[in-house]
Amino acid sequence: MDMYAENILDHYKNPRRFGRIADCTHSAYDVNPLCGDCVEITLTVDDGVIVDAAFSGKGCAISRAATSMLMEEIVGRRAHDVGNIANDFVFELIGAPLTAARVKCALLGLVVLKKAVNQ
Repeated sequence: MDMYAENILDHYKNPRRFGRIADCTHSAYDVNPLCGDCVEITLTVDDGVIVDAAFSGKGCAISRAATSMLMEEIVGRRAHDVGNIANDFVFELIGAPLTAARVKCALLGLVVLKKAVNQ
């Protein structure tokens, strides 16, 4: 198994920042209609900065791992900047080539994150 596959599997089996923030300031939820993956993201934003982030839901290894990796990257960043993250950022985090069918899986967390910060 290559390094990228191991990292994806690790984030799938042991997702970082998995759960819900009860007193969150921002939240969003979405479903990938193609496969049924679903993600909810809860954030605590203070003075424009993300101070806490969590996600919950169910999905394939790519969806869950990509969202887990994304959650690790956003704490401490300005919400406005996070709302402008490009798809390529997620692809770089994953580090492995994706089939066309898996692109939506990989980007579900980013779609939900952008909804949350832009509410």
